[in-house]
Amino acid sequence: MSAVRIGPYVLPNRLILAPMAGVTDQPFRQLCRRLGAGMVVSEMVTSDVRLWNSRKSRLRLLHEGDPEPRSVQIAGGDPQMLAEAAARNVELGAQIIDINMGCPAKKVCNKAAGSALMKDEKLVSEILEAVVGAVDVPVTLKIRTGWDRENKNGLTVARIAEQSGIAALAVHGRTRADLYTGEAEYETVAAIKQAVSIPVFANGDIDTPQKARRVLENTGADALLIGRAAQGKPWIFREIDHYLATGELMAPPALVEVEHILLQHLEALHAFYGDVMGVRIARKHVSWYLATLPGALEYRRRFNGLEDREAQCASVRTFFAERQTDPDSGEGRGVAA
Repeated sequence: MSAVRIGPYVLPNRLILAPMAGVTDQPFRQLCRRLGAGMVVSEMVTSDVRLWNSRKSRLRLLHEGDPEPRSVQIAGGDPQMLAEAAARNVELGAQIIDINMGCPAKKVCNKAAGSALMKDEKLVSEILEAVVGAVDVPVTLKIRTGWDRENKNGLTVARIAEQSGIAALAVHGRTRADLYTGEAEYETVAAIKQAVSIPVFANGDIDTPQKARRVLENTGADALLIGRAAQGKPWIFREIDHYLATGELMAPPALVEVEHILLQHLEALHAFYGDVMGVRIARKHVSWYLATLPGALEYRRRFNGLEDREAQCASVRTFFAERQTDPDSGEGRGVAA
């Protein structure tokens, strides 16, 4: 299998952490890369540089220390604003610019950005040409299969992308109207892969090593984007990578390793965001990590009442210590998928 190439960058494997607003911040990106992701993509940054002075935007624009190649996703609906945002992000250290035409969120689509752009193919072309022309780094594009099931124009948009100089294309196997419901379909991804010569990445519902292999085989995609399945389970990348390489399933991480990964993640969140925001953001991550463990719901209520870093870390240690010593929990051997 040939290596995945985006412009001058060759990825170490075929697994990419998909950008997710509010999730793929710097601590999570670095963690996923350590645990087997071949590339990670930053949270979506607005193309309106006038809004970059907010604390949230400033944290999203920190690329220093990120694993290379540093890919940054931008969103907007105005070609010149997107071009400026791309150029500014490159100045800040971005090595790949990713344009979002895949997000179905109302607050993004109502501003004629994200997957709403797919309705206007002329504007798609103008945006892609403006951004590609504004930077000397590879530009990638994330799309859905279409606006709704009656208007699956992903194939047309893919051809526009190739003609505009896009270096790689990620396709989420749902339309804008599907949001994140129903099952992702991969036939459109396969058709797009056949129609263009640039690398095509498949995205949507890839949550097990077996599913990853099936999607690669069924679509011919060059790589996979994994998003929600990595929340609380960042080791999914090494599990999929191992399975693709050997055909064998890797044993799930033992509880002691899950505890170690989670505590490392908490420390990184607190260091990155500071005590107040760090405590708040840690809550959702802890909830994801522990979702499949016994007593998680009740524990989450208690954890969400904790107000400082030391209390959160001590609480996590206690939670795992109780499960390590409980012979009935059945969890000492590892965490189920």
